[in-house]
Amino acid sequence: MLELETLTVRYGKHLAVDGVSLTVAPGEVVVVLGANGAGKSSMLKAVAGMVPTAQGAVRLHSLTLSGMPAHKLANAGIALVPEGRGLVDRMTVEENLRLGATPPRARGSEAETMAQVFDIFPRLAERRGQIVRTMSGGEQQMVAVGRAMMSKPDFLLLDEPSLGLAPIVVGDLFKALARVRDTGVGLLIVEQNVRISLRHADRGYLLEAGRITGAGTAGELMTDDAVQNAFLGGTA
Repeated sequence: MLELETLTVRYGKHLAVDGVSLTVAPGEVVVVLGANGAGKSSMLKAVAGMVPTAQGAVRLHSLTLSGMPAHKLANAGIALVPEGRGLVDRMTVEENLRLGATPPRARGSEAETMAQVFDIFPRLAERRGQIVRTMSGGEQQMVAVGRAMMSKPDFLLLDEPSLGLAPIVVGDLFKALARVRDTGVGLLIVEQNVRISLRHADRGYLLEAGRITGAGTAGELMTDDAVQNAFLGGTA
């Protein structure tokens, strides 16, 4: 179980995340919905050890992760696919994927994990020698997810994975993420595309001004008045 307990993040005097508590179970897809500036990215970065937490705790299987450096969190089983992907665009697909296998937990099983990545993303197998900067945005997002998978995570964090992608590519991406979930990996996703994220999620949370203002199953949130008015044009 991945658990956030009253997680708080500050940038100087600015309160970005204000006492957020949520859980993600193994093999579960949980989506966090919120407007730009709601604190979604700051929350994920705090879980991944990229920004410090001011208060609260992050726990993984009862192990407290708060305060650990990012590389130790990766070895504990947390992987982040950041907004913007963070790929080394002058390297090939395969070289980028291998960068994800640096945590000790991933060493010794790189070939097996890469075969799993290529099974989920066949296009990457076809283009394993291609320079990443020559690929489409959707293909680059596949590389970013695959690189995170190479660390053999228990939980995968995704920051706006559909941003800038064509609708058909977004559909293919979320189908692939469902296959990642089927391997037993828990997914915590922050996403602007509310319809498709709720279609593939088990549960969700609403984040507003750094605070959780609602929660429920994906079906409940899809018909929730607050979600309808804020994200879905006010119609069921």
